[in-house]
Amino acid sequence: MSKTPAPALLLAIFAALTAACGPVPPDPAGDRPTVVTTTNLVADTARRVGGDLVTVDSLMGPGVDPHLYKASESDVRRLANADLILYSGLHLEGKMGDILVKMARNRPVVALGEVIPEEARREPPEFAGLYDPHVWFDVGLWRLTIEPVVRAFSELAPEHAEQFRANGDAYAAELDALDAWVRDRVASLPPEHRLLVTAHDAFGYFGAAYDIDVVAIQGISTQSEAGLRDVERVVDLVVGRQVPAIFVESSVPRRTIESVQAAVRERNHKVAIGGQLYSDSLGAADTPEGTYVGAVRHNVDTIVDALGGAPDDTAEHEPATPPEEETP
Repeated sequence: MSKTPAPALLLAIFAALTAACGPVPPDPAGDRPTVVTTTNLVADTARRVGGDLVTVDSLMGPGVDPHLYKASESDVRRLANADLILYSGLHLEGKMGDILVKMARNRPVVALGEVIPEEARREPPEFAGLYDPHVWFDVGLWRLTIEPVVRAFSELAPEHAEQFRANGDAYAAELDALDAWVRDRVASLPPEHRLLVTAHDAFGYFGAAYDIDVVAIQGISTQSEAGLRDVERVVDLVVGRQVPAIFVESSVPRRTIESVQAAVRERNHKVAIGGQLYSDSLGAADTPEGTYVGAVRHNVDTIVDALGGAPDDTAEHEPATPPEEETP
């Protein structure tokens, strides 16, 4: 079975590529710059700003966990041939840090999360002095990441700067409307049911922005391991507040949430799996959840519907998947 090359080997490959290739080659399709992103969340913003004026290539697809992602040899080649590299930052792509630093010596590399003001960043004590990177769950904060993309694209292709600005402004207005919609939906939840239970601590910004308690079994990074004490802590909260539903995530194995469900059942309380949330990755391409706006709407509909909030009278899309019943 093949193994992922070690970071040192990947950096050596990168050095050889850049030495052999010299300047970054032009886009073979014509004059469109090639932008390589780490996550598909970043790629979606890049596509909204760039439109058909840039070629966007995302290293990580649907369901990929960026905390654990290791760049392959082909990834390094794609990065080495990029005109611009965009990544989320704030240590989300922890295992790619050294490679991204090396890449920045030869081409523009932009970390979108760095635009978030320090006073707005979560700094949980258990995360060893680092910031929580999951800023996209506060739509108002994620809106701030549009500006560095507009600026980077305008420097890359100044002849299209006006169009990039117009695209960015239109997307910002769409996110303003999305933020207001999220607030209205969450506000319909009964106060006693405003507890969001997930596998890992990705939804802290969501809870702070939209006034809902968030409890996770694992820490901010999925590299941390959940123990029996973590499960018992969450079970106590679910039973104590009689929470009707808990949630799995698209990029995290569901076994930890299922262990909470089983332990709650032993305490004579029935809790459903409220549905799957998109946490560190968007959904499949060519689906509504394959965009940031679509994934946010899916998440909020899933949470609010499962926890007993009011129906969304403004919806023009399919309703959220109903909660899964407990297995007897």
